Amino acid sequence: MTEGGGGSVPVKAREEAVGAGRPHGVGRVRVSVAATDLVTGESVRCGGGVFVSASVVKADILAALLLRAQDTGRGPTAAERSLAAAMIEHSDNDAASALWRTVGSAAGLDAACARLGLTETVGGEGGYWGLTRTTAADRLVLLRRLLGRDGEEGADLLGGGARALARTLMGQVVAAQAWGVPVVADGPAWAVKNGWMPRDATGLWVVHSFGRVTSGGRDCLLTVLSDGHATMAEGVARVEAAARAAMAALRPAAEGGRRPAG
Repeated sequence: MTEGGGGSVPVKAREEAVGAGRPHGVGRVRVSVAATDLVTGESVRCGGGVFVSASVVKADILAALLLRAQDTGRGPTAAERSLAAAMIEHSDNDAASALWRTVGSAAGLDAACARLGLTETVGGEGGYWGLTRTTAADRLVLLRRLLGRDGEEGADLLGGGARALARTLMGQVVAAQAWGVPVVADGPAWAVKNGWMPRDATGLWVVHSFGRVTSGGRDCLLTVLSDGHATMAEGVARVEAAARAAMAALRPAAEGGRRPAG
């Protein structure tokens, strides 16, 4: 089955703006974007809907793993850390499958999501973690739990050590997978998890990216979910165009102030 996500995309694909910003087929491509400035609280949102997660659910599996370890008064074991690194940094599907079973598969993921405040994320049907359903709003909630600022609401759900591990892993994603959110970064420091896969029924691509980035001097959480792309390269280009548009919609940090969500 092709729906686990994983793999890599060549640099050339990130440079080809294939259909970026243009409709491609009536009602076919969907894009949902959500971003928030962690300092000012300013947010922008565009589009909605529920999406199949592909490999972005690996961040949820990591959160569930960290909660499970925390509940027993320990950190992740060496074996769990090794699997988590492979799952996040390389988007390794075998590692994800092993940790999916560790956290209790769909039921375990759903329980963790409930504790973390993810109300629109449901574990994959038939045991397939890549078929987990989620929304852009829930992606921002998860980012706050894993990568948000210390001391903000919900930050205590995962301890400092757990959050530090998540930041480290998502900040060390291999270069071939550093597309999407990192395209708007001011420098080399960012944290991201991407997801991509062709749907078996249609052959059309699901392409997602979400993470934390400093862009234009703003410390932001950003998520872009999308599907219905003819190719992965088209999807990557659209995701990156959406990421740029979201950052442009937030006022530059130097301007200050707040603006209503859009």
